[in-house]
Amino acid sequence: MTKEINYWDGRANQLKEQELAGKPNARLNSGKARQRADELQTRLQRRLDDLELERRVSPAPPVVIGGALVVPAGLLARLRGERHEEPETFARETNRIEKLAMQKVIETEKGLGRYPRDVSMDNIGYDIESSVLDGARLLFIEVKGRATGAKTVTITKNEILTGLNKPDEFILAIVIVEGEEVQEPVYVKRPFSKEPDFGVTSVNYDLGELVAKGAAPQSYEASL
Repeated sequence: MTKEINYWDGRANQLKEQELAGKPNARLNSGKARQRADELQTRLQRRLDDLELERRVSPAPPVVIGGALVVPAGLLARLRGERHEEPETFARETNRIEKLAMQKVIETEKGLGRYPRDVSMDNIGYDIESSVLDGARLLFIEVKGRATGAKTVTITKNEILTGLNKPDEFILAIVIVEGEEVQEPVYVKRPFSKEPDFGVTSVNYDLGELVAKGAAPQSYEASL
């Protein structure tokens, strides 16, 4: 900035001499050049003053105005005597419930004289393919096992689309499990009314509402 000030200061003097000699500059006069040099000088002085103030700044002793204690949720649960399931334990329990639910629905289908086949590993939108009347008709059963007290049930987009594409053959079988006790399945016909929105991978449904729409497997047999 000092170099710029020197330039405009010299330029102002040069223009002043030309003006006194009767040769003024049409684009720039000495007054404007002097004004620009003075503005730069003011800016330079202001910046030097700021730097001097910064040199005088010294850190003050810290003052504590508050604090926080972070306690893990698991520790709080144990101190309160609450049950806290680790993710791995929860996953094992979920697998156990699903397996019990599958076994119950397969037993139910066999008891109704049908021929169920486990296709849950094929990821085709349902868990059991059950043959009716020696293969004359197939039922596609999606099994959902839920622990007592559960409020919702998660249905994947693939399962919903399968139910909508095969409305007369698709069954949503809901099985409630309490400990080792497995309740009778509830069969829900036409459980879904619309396709999920674009980008949705699964939908949580109210378990109570689905169960209220369902009926015993024997009543479904009568409609075949």
